[in-house]
Amino acid sequence: MFETIDETLNWIHGLIPHGIKPGTKRMEWMLAELGNPQQKIRAVHVGGTNGKGSTVCYLWHIYQASGMTVGTFISPYITSFNERIMVNGKPIRDQDLIKAANLVYPLTLAVDRETDLGLPTEFEVVTMLSFVYFAMIHPCDLVIYEVGLGGRLDSTNVIHPLVSVITNVAMDHMKQLGNTIKQIAFEKAGIIKEATAIVTTAEHPDAQAVIRDKAREKNAELYLLNTAFSYDSLGHDEDGEHFNFTADKLHLNDLVLHMRGEHQLKNASAALMAVQHLAECCGLPITEAAIREGLLKAAWPGRFERMKHDPLVIIDGAHNVQGTEALVRTLTRYYEGRTIHLLYAALKDKQYEQMIHLIESAVHDVTFTSFDYPRAASSDLLYAAGHHRIKKKDPDWMHALNDMIAKTKAGEMVLVCGSLYFISAVRHALRDGKSNEMRP
Repeated sequence: MFETIDETLNWIHGLIPHGIKPGTKRMEWMLAELGNPQQKIRAVHVGGTNGKGSTVCYLWHIYQASGMTVGTFISPYITSFNERIMVNGKPIRDQDLIKAANLVYPLTLAVDRETDLGLPTEFEVVTMLSFVYFAMIHPCDLVIYEVGLGGRLDSTNVIHPLVSVITNVAMDHMKQLGNTIKQIAFEKAGIIKEATAIVTTAEHPDAQAVIRDKAREKNAELYLLNTAFSYDSLGHDEDGEHFNFTADKLHLNDLVLHMRGEHQLKNASAALMAVQHLAECCGLPITEAAIREGLLKAAWPGRFERMKHDPLVIIDGAHNVQGTEALVRTLTRYYEGRTIHLLYAALKDKQYEQMIHLIESAVHDVTFTSFDYPRAASSDLLYAAGHHRIKKKDPDWMHALNDMIAKTKAGEMVLVCGSLYFISAVRHALRDGKSNEMRP
């Protein structure tokens, strides 16, 4: 059994990685052995290709502003592992993580020993830890669960939520989810439960058709963007994005988001539609004041986040084609005409060629780099895929970032993007030390 946080994390990280053994049978077996603690949790389930984390963030802040205790389960983490399981924005304490691990560890051995299902994956174990924590150690009024990958076979898909949300459907994780929008939508729509409402901002006709069919099959009420609810952008200023939201029983004018980008209006609107449903059907009333406060306070690490002001350094977690398109639109929206120096790294199993082509159009120059992660693309590979007239490569991202910051002139900016795992490392370095002191 575990006595220290290092022992606990070493055990977790030593398990089979997420996605290797899809399916929920191991989860169901282990949860049954514990008495199905997940059934005690009042949850919202959020899936989709992009915008999951931001939507979780809006819901959490809205309900926290109303005085509720709100749990969140997210992946991947940006700063520390404990962020994956939080209550009102505070990561799980080490001693509680150890306590949960000591309850889950025997089950991981038993499911392998007593069934033919095999050992659970790392992500399954982390999901189990969250169920134990929120049901047995720190119960909450509401828990927002973010899908890890896909939905249908994801280890979070053992909950029966009050409402489910599918933010959108785009091409990502094709190896695991399929090579067409229809196939990917089928996996995402797997989180729709019997007689449980589904909110979606998916706009692709094929995705909408799949989600409609699944909602009909499950007798689930469907709230579709531009049908059941809508938003209107009022533009942006120094305070952030301004918009109006309209639904059947919720009409709000001049809402303000600090998280930048027009795509955030869509994420916030998905959250607001879920809020209306929860108030109307699940006994979770909310005030307009709590909605406004929650939207305004919502902030998510690595989402067009300003890390430095002099010079301006922004990091963004765009890691697929659709996310990169949204990033380019946000750059144009806020910083058109600004000289932007880009530091770029990506995973080799992503559509990095298309992403590079998109982001190159918005920047003055590109430095391709790499980082310490098994799936990280080399700086040579990314450099070969780039076509910018001003490009270079530096395999040492910390050296490259220090150099860029030192040479960036007043009025210019540095942008770091390409991978959530990459910006996590960069964010940690920028937060923990001055730019010229980051090298060990």
